[in-house]
Amino acid sequence: MANRTVKEAKNVHGTNPQYLIEKIIRSRIYDSKYWKEQCFALTAELLVDKAMELRFVGGVYGGNIKPTQFLCLTLKMLQIQPEKDIVVEFIKNEEFKYVRALGAFYLRLTGVALDCYKYLEPLYIDNRKLRRQNRAGQFEIVYMDEYIDELLRNDRVCDIILPRIQKRTILEENNEIEPKVSVLDEDLDDELPSEDEKPDDREANRTNENSASSVRRPRRARSKSKSRSRERERDRRPAQNNNARSRDYYDELEEFERQRNRTRNRDTQHEDRRQPAGRQDRDREQRQDRDRDQRQERDRKPQNRDRERQDRDRMRERDRYGERDRRERDNGSRHDQRERDTRNERERRRH
Repeated sequence: MANRTVKEAKNVHGTNPQYLIEKIIRSRIYDSKYWKEQCFALTAELLVDKAMELRFVGGVYGGNIKPTQFLCLTLKMLQIQPEKDIVVEFIKNEEFKYVRALGAFYLRLTGVALDCYKYLEPLYIDNRKLRRQNRAGQFEIVYMDEYIDELLRNDRVCDIILPRIQKRTILEENNEIEPKVSVLDEDLDDELPSEDEKPDDREANRTNENSASSVRRPRRARSKSKSRSRERERDRRPAQNNNARSRDYYDELEEFERQRNRTRNRDTQHEDRRQPAGRQDRDREQRQDRDRDQRQERDRKPQNRDRERQDRDRMRERDRYGERDRRERDNGSRHDQRERDTRNERERRRH
């Protein structure tokens, strides 16, 4: 209920006023702490006090898109939709600059092109500084006239897409608004000479100025010899200075070349020293690898011998057990044959 637009509110640009702010940013504003604590049940009168407490302008900042207080109050104004007179008073307020910035931003969102040019263009005279928080959360300085120019020219200000308005030239062609008059035109008109003045008067003024300058600056009579000697000295001085400079310059160049050659020689020496050390390390590693392989081979030889011995013993045991089995089988078969023979003989005797 607290996030709904008031019933008496009218559609702005054919839609709900709160929908002028994107859904993602609007949901972030609804979830913010400032909106829940400070913007709850605000009216147009109480909104003025909150606007006077603003200390910077801005949209959203941070990786998780946190809204600024300026954006929260803008959405609150879209929700309660204050009267046009209140918004105009916001813009005309000269004591609190952030109240003026809030009113100008709201008028640019909801107003028509004629009202935007009518109420915002006079603010070009205001040159006060504003603090603006960028997307990274850092503050930067922007002037009020630059801020107003962004509202009238750019498509996105404070991370909010602004509705499109007609260009001023179209309104001037339709005679809906007067042509723009710059403040600098008055200063240019004062500096330019008027057409009523005659050329004779201009020449007379110039002669008077020249005469006054001649009276103010009397020339002294100087001897030709002194002037010539001074001119010669002046001609000599720069030549000497140039020679001195050139010598110093060449000396510095030579010193620079020496230092550069020294550094190069040092680098080459260090590289030469490093190369044999690297080779020694490589030879040492190769020797270690060879020793390691030899040790492994030595360890493998007794292991192989033990395995061969075990295999031989197993084969011998198998042969022994095989012979025993054969003997037992042979003995058993002979014993059975004897028993059979004895049984047969006994039966024969009985019969």
